Amino acid sequence: MARPGGSRWTTRLRHLAGETGSAVRAIPRRLGRWLQGGLLRVRKPGAPRVVPTHFAGNGSVALAYDVRGHGAPLVLIQGLGVGRWGWAPVADQLARRFQVITIDNRGIGASDAPPGPYSTRAMADDVLAVLDDAGVGSASLVGTSLGGMVAQELALAHPDRVDKLVLVATIPGGRLTAPMPLETARMLTWAPLMASETRLQGFVEHTLGPETVRRRTEVVERLTAQKLAHPQSERAWRAQATAGVLFDPLGRQRRITQPTLILQGTADQVVNPDNAKLLANLIPEARLQYFDGAGHLLYWDEPQRFVRVVTGFLTDRATPAPAPHRTVRNAS
Repeated sequence: MARPGGSRWTTRLRHLAGETGSAVRAIPRRLGRWLQGGLLRVRKPGAPRVVPTHFAGNGSVALAYDVRGHGAPLVLIQGLGVGRWGWAPVADQLARRFQVITIDNRGIGASDAPPGPYSTRAMADDVLAVLDDAGVGSASLVGTSLGGMVAQELALAHPDRVDKLVLVATIPGGRLTAPMPLETARMLTWAPLMASETRLQGFVEHTLGPETVRRRTEVVERLTAQKLAHPQSERAWRAQATAGVLFDPLGRQRRITQPTLILQGTADQVVNPDNAKLLANLIPEARLQYFDGAGHLLYWDEPQRFVRVVTGFLTDRATPAPAPHRTVRNAS
């Protein structure tokens, strides 16, 4: 004798079985859609990893950043007109030893572009907001060009938040700065208006070392493609540029207490290479190392060496404590 309601239970079990079977059969279809939609990506060998974007807030300004790797925190700060993508040649390699945080400065990439002018102090506060949002108490900083100025400001304003400094192709600011090459000054006047690929490629070549331009054309092409893929408005570019022009700590770098490494390409056509020694003479016990033949973007010219030198400095436990007098010595 059948139990009361047995037919209903049978019908329900068949229905559940049908639902389960449909769900199982749907998995390949969903997986295909995820792959097509980019939620699951197969990374080509040598291609940079795709990492999620986070947002921090400095007042009303939203700042985009990403985090990769594990280890001691390391913040990479880009220069004028370049976003997080500018660290592509070195970010993943550095992330093998450090927790690497890359930032879109205000005025570029996925970060907000509030009306200018900007200041390096405000941009340093942006980096501080990112550290807070990421839950990082203190970090080492790698700043290039304008990013190097921002790094100096942060080290001076919040020394407790900065462990070590790596300053790349940057300046001491104000009257202490060696003048910019005339050709670069001319190019920068029309840099925001570079709509054509030809003019943009010429500007990109200006930022690299001559050997890279002659023998590694793929680097020029890659940089040009990235600039075209990540345009910046003229208004935002000029707001960032103003921050660099007005940067002037008045020699307060003498108060920097963090161990500091200064890196400079000898073929830099954007920042006068003489600034490296001027800056090193200001910062107590600063180490100075030149990259012979490298241009302004020396980490694109020599990414492997850049990673090796930066990693060696940051992991060197024998880095001497700052002395009260100023000296300059080459890094090993």
